[in-house]
Amino acid sequence: MMTSTLGLYLSGRFLRTIGGVFGVLFLIIYIGDFAEMLRRAGDAAGVTTGMLAFLSLLRTPAIAEQVLPFAVLGGAMFAFIGLSRRLELVFIRSAGVSVWQFLTPPVVIVLLIGVLATTVYNPLSASLKQRADRIETGIFGKSARASQDTSLWLRQRSVDGQSILRAERSSDSGSVLSGVTSFVYHADGRFMERIEAARALLEYGAWRLEDVRISAPGEATRAADTYFLATNLTSEQVSQSFLAPASVSFWKLPEVMARTEAAGLDASGYKLRHQSLLARPLLLIAMVLIAATVSLRFFRSGGVSRTVSGGVAAGFVLYVATKLAGDLGGAGLLSATVAAWAPAIIGAMLGILVLLHQEDG
Repeated sequence: MMTSTLGLYLSGRFLRTIGGVFGVLFLIIYIGDFAEMLRRAGDAAGVTTGMLAFLSLLRTPAIAEQVLPFAVLGGAMFAFIGLSRRLELVFIRSAGVSVWQFLTPPVVIVLLIGVLATTVYNPLSASLKQRADRIETGIFGKSARASQDTSLWLRQRSVDGQSILRAERSSDSGSVLSGVTSFVYHADGRFMERIEAARALLEYGAWRLEDVRISAPGEATRAADTYFLATNLTSEQVSQSFLAPASVSFWKLPEVMARTEAAGLDASGYKLRHQSLLARPLLLIAMVLIAATVSLRFFRSGGVSRTVSGGVAAGFVLYVATKLAGDLGGAGLLSATVAAWAPAIIGAMLGILVLLHQEDG
């Protein structure tokens, strides 16, 4: 039977290795982002190296959050290989401790890491990312927006029915749109008219369209100086259309989803992000199980590089599956719950199946 002393020892080992791998990845990401900031700021006036270093420090936690599963995979493999090379794993197994018993401490550790990463680290990284975006816009100005697709699509409901708006550009947090095209429908869903406007300003309960051309089925195209299009959107809801789901804190996601759906906008991205954060602890557990399937063997005769390569390949396959499921969920082909939880569940089940075959089969 595994004692509490052994459990604490294994927990400490896994916590140190996972923390060490994550720290190395964090440093690599920071150096790479800092170099990119230096390149982009080559022609910017009044920008100091210290300012760019601080900006990269604000940006790095959000980027590093995406590599947390790989940090857990690498840390778990290094911990397992270290135990095996020093024969500690042999003594533990000879004492009658099963694989499921000595896997309990790392599983508990990564479960706690996953919970803290979702509830504490994610809100902090999202807040820092939003602050970094404001600083980046102030430093680089228009060039910061030039590299992004500034087109905006909005679907809205109102007392007159539904309408879809597309704008080439926006400003003032989405309250002012330029190059606007709107498709307006009756309350029963029938197409009513197409409106093209040079500019749209969001007022209370309506968009004020300026320099308008209106095309309706069976009618000649007509022009107007001003056209009021009813809406139930607020400036805050419009500005959320520019906010990527990854930039929203875990604790704010339910509120953002509710407001987005109430406005008739697509909230699938926020739903997928929320479910992915909820599934993160299970995904990290799956990474530990995958690491165990390729690392629990005797390494005195070599084969470490082959084992590490196998673990990295297995983790990469799981990562690709997660991204593919996320893309399908974002496109509406899968529900957010299935897209977020299926890769973690399948990865964990496959890890358990392989361990059962290796240990008990």
